[in-house]
Amino acid sequence: MQNNSRPYLGLAFLTGLNLFNYLDRYVLAAVLPQIQKELDLDNFWTGWLPSWFMIGYFLTAPFFGYLGDRAQRKWLIAFGISVWSVGTILSGFCHSYGTLVACRLLVGLGEASYATLAPSWLSDLFPPSRRNNALSIFYTALPVGTALGFVAGGLALKHSTWRNGFLYAGAPGLLLALLLLTLREPARGEADGAESGTAPIDPHAAKPTVGDVLHLFRLPDYMLVTLGYTAYTFALGAFPVWTGKYLNGSHGMPLDQAATNFGLIVIVAGLVSTLAGGLLATAWRKVYGGAYSLLLALSAALAVPLGFGAFLAGTTGGAMVCLSAAMLLLFLGTGPLSTLTLETVPVALRGSAMAVSIFVIHLLGDLWSPGIVGKLADLGGSRDDPAALRHALMILPAMLVVCAGLWAWLAWRQRKVPAIAA
Repeated sequence: MQNNSRPYLGLAFLTGLNLFNYLDRYVLAAVLPQIQKELDLDNFWTGWLPSWFMIGYFLTAPFFGYLGDRAQRKWLIAFGISVWSVGTILSGFCHSYGTLVACRLLVGLGEASYATLAPSWLSDLFPPSRRNNALSIFYTALPVGTALGFVAGGLALKHSTWRNGFLYAGAPGLLLALLLLTLREPARGEADGAESGTAPIDPHAAKPTVGDVLHLFRLPDYMLVTLGYTAYTFALGAFPVWTGKYLNGSHGMPLDQAATNFGLIVIVAGLVSTLAGGLLATAWRKVYGGAYSLLLALSAALAVPLGFGAFLAGTTGGAMVCLSAAMLLLFLGTGPLSTLTLETVPVALRGSAMAVSIFVIHLLGDLWSPGIVGKLADLGGSRDDPAALRHALMILPAMLVVCAGLWAWLAWRQRKVPAIAA
């Protein structure tokens, strides 16, 4: 059966897998205050717990990207799903900081394969005219999975122990890894060829070299997307890690309620905004070539005052409204971000481009941001001083200013011609 006759089956399955990808990642943020208390950690080392995941994630992403442009992607992805699921389950059995770090590294290693290779798979299922909408649907799993991670963690805190949250999150992945192997993998460039009348990339042709991959750093549009994404990731990486403790300390909200409320904010704002952002960007680009990058710049810029408002609000209601509105704006660019990343590079380098992007945004972004916020809070007061944490969190909307500036520059560069690589 030809692959292009059933692209939506692949989209549905890969989106479902992506949901568990983010669920496994964010259940930790929901139960983090309880882990901090049980293991007697200061804010700095608590903030580093999500970062250990990122180390495993970004260090292995380039290897998966390199292999993904050369070998069958579904075997690499199935391996990654199995590894991240085992790492998540084992996290629930940890009784020391060191063992928990090892498990989070394992989760990051496994998720790197999926995050690197699934978008390039989808880009081969859908032609350019439908690719952005497909990727936007794929990334609706980000808010839904993130929210379900918080919900799973909140339910575990309310009804049992934080350890059960990891068991709820990790078990389904093992079955999904087996089901993935039943899908037919598309040829690289298959969808581009179907729309333009050209042939897909010959699987026996010469593979991209290390020099070809390094050339990505000389592509201005690709680098502007990636550097803006880095500042965005710095801010978004620390928001969920510290929001529960902030709402608890500054507004007296119970931890399980804070986790559930933040999860609801993410799932509603993220789902609506991710879909709307993808459709809006596609429609705009028909009349304006830089619509993807313009949407990214505007959404980040408008989220800046709302981010500050979320941490300066004197009432719980005000904080929640600003937080919800900021999330709504920031999720607008979820689909266009990946579309721009893929379309500012040659087809043969899409897997490598996603891998390099993942490496850069995490190495310079959310690897450090939770720990930096924690360290700033420790310097500003005691471990449980709500004012010190609130002041430390101001660095996050400040990074969105940098993000908006870089994407505005990209929008100016792309103001006449759509950024679709040959």
